[in-house]
Amino acid sequence: MQQHRPQVVLPGDSLPVYENKLKLGPGLIQDEDQIIAVKGGVLKHQLAGNKYWIESNQRRYVPATGDPVIGVITQKSGEFFRVDIGAAHSATLSHYAFENATKRYRPNHDVGTLLYCRVSLANKDMEPELECVNPANGRAGGFGELKDGQLVKCSLGLARRLLETETPILKHLAENFTFETAIGLNGRIWIKADTIKNTIRIINAIKDSEKYPESQSRRVVSNHLILSLPIMITWIRYSDQDKISDD
Repeated sequence: MQQHRPQVVLPGDSLPVYENKLKLGPGLIQDEDQIIAVKGGVLKHQLAGNKYWIESNQRRYVPATGDPVIGVITQKSGEFFRVDIGAAHSATLSHYAFENATKRYRPNHDVGTLLYCRVSLANKDMEPELECVNPANGRAGGFGELKDGQLVKCSLGLARRLLETETPILKHLAENFTFETAIGLNGRIWIKADTIKNTIRIINAIKDSEKYPESQSRRVVSNHLILSLPIMITWIRYSDQDKISDD
């Protein structure tokens, strides 16, 4: 795997490992001294953390340890929340997996609450587990409840690209709008801007950026700055009884 340029791989392809320390993301497994592709797509590499994964057009999110995700609380039971993250199974979130949480002080979130979480455990034979703290220091570090704002769905590939260190579209948007954002690798984006109109413009610009190369990101933003009427988008709506479906 000395070649870090994107390359197309097929299920069953064997990729020799030449690095001692690396992290495997979705679509890859390690078998002794080889990395095996378990799905087809484009092999990608991220320098930060030396992480490899396969990017494809799959619709269903498959949890991986360390992934930031946006979830919705669907049930409160005992000392755990059950959270919908768009995977095949709901995830569990301990009441103690928050900053400064103790037996005396525990977060009291209601069903339907939006949370920005980190996948702390992902195993094909177990339900995924979540946490709302940075394991390195026990601080929230941006994880926790997402208040107000709007939540929309995007492709898994776009979500991963938006979380890369150098993301032109977010940089150009920040030059023209004041907003907060949380991006989940489960294909969900939360945006909170100063006005609803600007929120819609930002979301539409982000969704449109998937159709163009990164070199045209500034043009995409400019197009949405001059629009008098934002194009229609599909909002994710949820209630205490309804569960978001990613199918």
